[in-house]
Amino acid sequence: MRYKFLTAPSFLRQLKKLEHALQDEVYEKLELLKGRTNHKQLRVHALKGLYKGRYALSVNFRYRVIFKFGPAKDDISLLSVGDHDIYQ
Repeated sequence: MRYKFLTAPSFLRQLKKLEHALQDEVYEKLELLKGRTNHKQLRVHALKGLYKGRYALSVNFRYRVIFKFGPAKDDISLLSVGDHDIYQ
């Protein structure tokens, strides 16, 4: 079984602002995440503080995707994509 992605409108707006090659890289990483295996290259980690209950994955050394699991068991809600400024 694979995860199903739910996208926040803000995620889609942020994704559209990225260069086309970077958008492709984001889609590749999300496909890895969808497969339910813990890929070390994604460097998925839990966030703290204001972002408690959310997770981040690395697209590359600069860009991240913030997401959370749910609302259903097999859902991942994609919340934000961008460089480290998305944490502010």
